[in-house]
Amino acid sequence: MYNKLKWAVCTLLVMIQVPGFVHAATYPSKPIRLIVPYPPGGGNDTLARMFGAKLVEAWQQQVVVDNRPGAGTTLGTAIAARAVPDGHTLLLSSIATHAIAPNLYRAPGYDPVKDFAPITLLAVAPTVLVRHPSLPAPTLKDLIALMKSKPGEIRYASGGSGTPPHMAGVIFASMTGTRLLHVPYKGGGPAIAGLMGGETQIMFDTAASILPHVRSGKLQPLAIARTQRLPDFPQIPTFSEAGLSGYEVNAWYSIHAPAGVPAAIISRLNGDLVRILQLPDIRQRLQQLGSEPVGNTPAEFAKFVKVENDKYASAIRESGAKVE
Repeated sequence: MYNKLKWAVCTLLVMIQVPGFVHAATYPSKPIRLIVPYPPGGGNDTLARMFGAKLVEAWQQQVVVDNRPGAGTTLGTAIAARAVPDGHTLLLSSIATHAIAPNLYRAPGYDPVKDFAPITLLAVAPTVLVRHPSLPAPTLKDLIALMKSKPGEIRYASGGSGTPPHMAGVIFASMTGTRLLHVPYKGGGPAIAGLMGGETQIMFDTAASILPHVRSGKLQPLAIARTQRLPDFPQIPTFSEAGLSGYEVNAWYSIHAPAGVPAAIISRLNGDLVRILQLPDIRQRLQQLGSEPVGNTPAEFAKFVKVENDKYASAIRESGAKVE
């Protein structure tokens, strides 16, 4: 009896002294709010609802997707940064929230590193460079040569200033020592339509968005930012194979929590999300969305975010783009 009492007292002392121990044991104790800084219906919203449904199954607790679009993702991201750090508010983060917007906006309302606890990188969506068939550049090397012979004349489309496709073009021009003419549209759909209509000549976009138009023959692919070719599109060379090594400019999706969430809860979240990423139906759905599952540790993800943030800070400085 004495030994049992002694064991119970020791356990209680450990629970009191270890931050987050008690919370982690009962987490989640109420519905989870998953903030998505995008409107309903897009790719980010689709991912949020897909993972949210799996977390509901795992936790037997409701996951409420809270769409908070606006100000280039900074509105919803700032709301998440200010949330109570108990693990019951999460952010569907991305290249926009943690690499582009913090460097593009003069006052984003949050610090992407200090204000957040990294959970895991969910998936990466590789960038594909395509051309309008009228542009006389059937290969990447031909395009680079053409750009050098006509500096600032080749027009490339994007869904707006500061978007990942815009930055992809800035980094491409920097790496090749060339100049492009950026043509921003009000959204990715209009940008693709403008390219297919011949208003622009090339575009950098995610595989999910652009490959249906490659399959139809309306756009011609030049390269994809992967280490290996896509099995469904073996004709598209990687940037390295096409002659530009080191071009790693891809969209990505992830989960962050507000800074200050107990380490035990961060570990629980990471473990559950990494396990979900291994499920066959999730992997199949990500493939359909043109994304590749990752699922790394919080420490690995933190390093990844730093590298991405530094990369886009440099690209944005070079482009001169800023939003008040």
